[in-house]
Amino acid sequence: MSNADLHARRTAALARGVGVMTQNFVTKAENAIVTDADGNRLIDFAAGIAVVNTGHCHPKVMEAVKAQLDAFTHTCHQVLPYEPYVRLAERLNAAVPGDFAKKSIFVTTGAEAVENAIKIARAYTGRPAVIAFGGGFHGRTFMGMTLTGKVVPYKKGFGAMMPDVYHVPFPTGLHGVTTADSLAALDKLFKADLDPARVAAIIFEPVQGEGGFYPAPQDLVARIRELCDTHGIVMIADEVQTGFARTGSLFAMEGYGIAADLTTMAKGLGGGMPIAAVTGKAEVMDAADPGGLGGTYGGNPLGIAAGNAVMDVIEEEGLCARANDLGERLKARLAEIQKTTPEMAEIRGPGFMVAAEFITDGVPDADLTNRIRLEALNRGLVLLTCGVYANVIRFLAPLTIDEAHFAEALDILEAAIKAARGA
Repeated sequence: MSNADLHARRTAALARGVGVMTQNFVTKAENAIVTDADGNRLIDFAAGIAVVNTGHCHPKVMEAVKAQLDAFTHTCHQVLPYEPYVRLAERLNAAVPGDFAKKSIFVTTGAEAVENAIKIARAYTGRPAVIAFGGGFHGRTFMGMTLTGKVVPYKKGFGAMMPDVYHVPFPTGLHGVTTADSLAALDKLFKADLDPARVAAIIFEPVQGEGGFYPAPQDLVARIRELCDTHGIVMIADEVQTGFARTGSLFAMEGYGIAADLTTMAKGLGGGMPIAAVTGKAEVMDAADPGGLGGTYGGNPLGIAAGNAVMDVIEEEGLCARANDLGERLKARLAEIQKTTPEMAEIRGPGFMVAAEFITDGVPDADLTNRIRLEALNRGLVLLTCGVYANVIRFLAPLTIDEAHFAEALDILEAAIKAARGA
């Protein structure tokens, strides 16, 4: 069955709302190399959108999952608990930034983690309101998409959003929004529309993912922490995309020296298996009554086994340092390309969470960005775009990528940019 045959079947069988970036149907994947139904070999610089940070089918992760498969696959932890669930919680409690007692819960997706973090914050504070940022992405469930700061495609056509959610601008210097602008908007919000005594939580991504890979400035994070402390607000760091060595530390918040009250995570935790978590201050996490948190598949034994193995691999293979090394080399190569590519307006991002933004004659250039993506795909390199204006290419290769494949990918990228520009 060819890619074309499978695409025709997919179009007939799947809902239109499930968007797909390529028509390459995967038949095999190992580390950073994917093979499709036509036998094409692709270098994966998407990693399942920052999921397989440890590479496709890492041997240690697969071994752990297979061992768990032979033992049992599901009991529902709320009915019959199991030790690996507790062990992974203990490890996250120790690893998440913050010099205070912590507790964790496991769910299945990043959106679920965000939803539960909001529930916990509301239960702890007894307050309803939540503040989020423009350009942020927090999921496609109703609270998740309400928190998300982008209408198309996440909110369009889905009716009324959840109440008591407020957005303020996120600093994006390239587009003229400074930290001072964001803080002024927060101040205005508190003066004009929202009593801070009604706010349960402020949620933000340390590096915006879908929004364009914009890192949160240090002074913004510090001010959020200060506001939360002053007004009794729960600070939530959404580390779903930034977590598990992607930014050069296990969690991006480590780079700020500031601890959130609650941290949401998913993606890289499972190495390809669906698992998500919320970890935070013990007294905050304990605010919900028994039965108020959880889910039938939350902390499924296979995902838990994968999570424990991923934590081992990150430590044993030094993947935080590896992320910094790969990211520096990628940014250096992009800087060389930028010398002959005036449309490449900015290169940014910590660790190996790197992006390049394209602007032509002062206007965000989504068309050029997509042409680069397609040119790269035709040459065997999978790239993803992002950004409110769809003019950002994000680089999310596995942290375990082979040196030869990394070098090959950079050559393909340079050729694709030249071809897309007609150079």
